[in-house]
Amino acid sequence: MPRWGLLVEQNLGLGGQRRVWSSAVMERVDGTREEALEVLRQRAEVYEPVHPASPKRRRLYQERDGFVLVLDGAWQSFHCRFTVMEELYDSAAPEPEPEPRTAPEPEPVQPPPPVRRRPVRPPPPPEPERAWDADVPEVPSWLNRDRPS
Repeated sequence: MPRWGLLVEQNLGLGGQRRVWSSAVMERVDGTREEALEVLRQRAEVYEPVHPASPKRRRLYQERDGFVLVLDGAWQSFHCRFTVMEELYDSAAPEPEPEPRTAPEPEPVQPPPPVRRRPVRPPPPPEPERAWDADVPEVPSWLNRDRPS
């Protein structure tokens, strides 16, 4: 089954000569070209490009191999190109997993382990009530009032 790369190309940078045309593979799709084009269209419709930050208008056009998204910003227009391309070679592709010959049996569902709860400790007994100033004398000695006048 062919593998398709979904490519997006857009301008990065602002103004004049600092602008760079950049491309990136958004996703890979295994299937037919039509299936890949449908996935690409869905991605292009919701794509949020770098520029403009707050587009005033979005227009999506279809071409033979993909789509072009034109965005009108406050001062100028930007565009992104979305292309579907068949992947012929990938030097870093992971090894394909061998397909199982028989359908694996579903693993039995294990009930969750019981929740261990800490034993509830009874609250400590209330302390006997006493006046908050029981250990303070009525007339402090530093006032020199303990002497008879």
